[in-house]
Amino acid sequence: MGLNMSDLTTERKGEVAWIRLTRPERMNAYDAAMAQSLIEAIEAAADAGVIVLTGSGRAFCAGGYLANLSKPDAGALRSMFYGSLRLYETIRNSPRPVIAAVNGVAAGGGNELVVACDLAIAAESATFGQTGVRVGSAPVLGGTNFLAMNIGEKRAKEVAFLCRRYPAKQAFELGWINAVVPDAQLEEEVARWADELLRMSPRYLEIAKISSNLWWNHCRDGYLNGLGMLVQAIGSADMIEGATAFMEKRQPRFEGRVPRNPPREL
Repeated sequence: MGLNMSDLTTERKGEVAWIRLTRPERMNAYDAAMAQSLIEAIEAAADAGVIVLTGSGRAFCAGGYLANLSKPDAGALRSMFYGSLRLYETIRNSPRPVIAAVNGVAAGGGNELVVACDLAIAAESATFGQTGVRVGSAPVLGGTNFLAMNIGEKRAKEVAFLCRRYPAKQAFELGWINAVVPDAQLEEEVARWADELLRMSPRYLEIAKISSNLWWNHCRDGYLNGLGMLVQAIGSADMIEGATAFMEKRQPRFEGRVPRNPPREL
């Protein structure tokens, strides 16, 4: 049995709830409405034994929908920013283990979605990274703070500041994710992990999960401070230029400094 929505589908495979993002034409990037659909799907899956999040097409999730930044609507962006935090906290507060089955690109808020999940298993072709400061934003909901709990502060700053792409194998070596498998084996491997979890006490899994949220919860003031700064920067020249350059596939020309050499086109 499955529930179809415009942005995602849900399917029960035994005691495992699979939630799949279904906006491949925009690499499963989400807006406020899609974030809310995800929240509702995760909450509805609380009676499952394990919850799995995955994507369709070549991406797991590319984060927030950048067209919203190139022509910013302050109210809509505020809803998307705070909706992202509600989504990640829904994952963290779910009584069930949540596994990210990373089938492809996990970028920006999509990478922060992976960070918020309890476990992450990736296909070999998957990549990870942040996009914020390159496109007129900043990864304040995990990328600049909680990711350091996984890979260390210096590496987390590298990820947030330089917006590089990290292949799944390197992400595994850094402690970012739990396992890497050939693409064709991703769902089978996730099912194996889910089966192992289902043999555990659900009561004590929930206790272990809630207890493990200690450092996530400690970062919460940082998330809210960061969101406040992002909201105040809505419509800034750098936001509009970064998002527009991304959509036009060119190098952004940010204000505040004059480069010695003209920027090269991408």
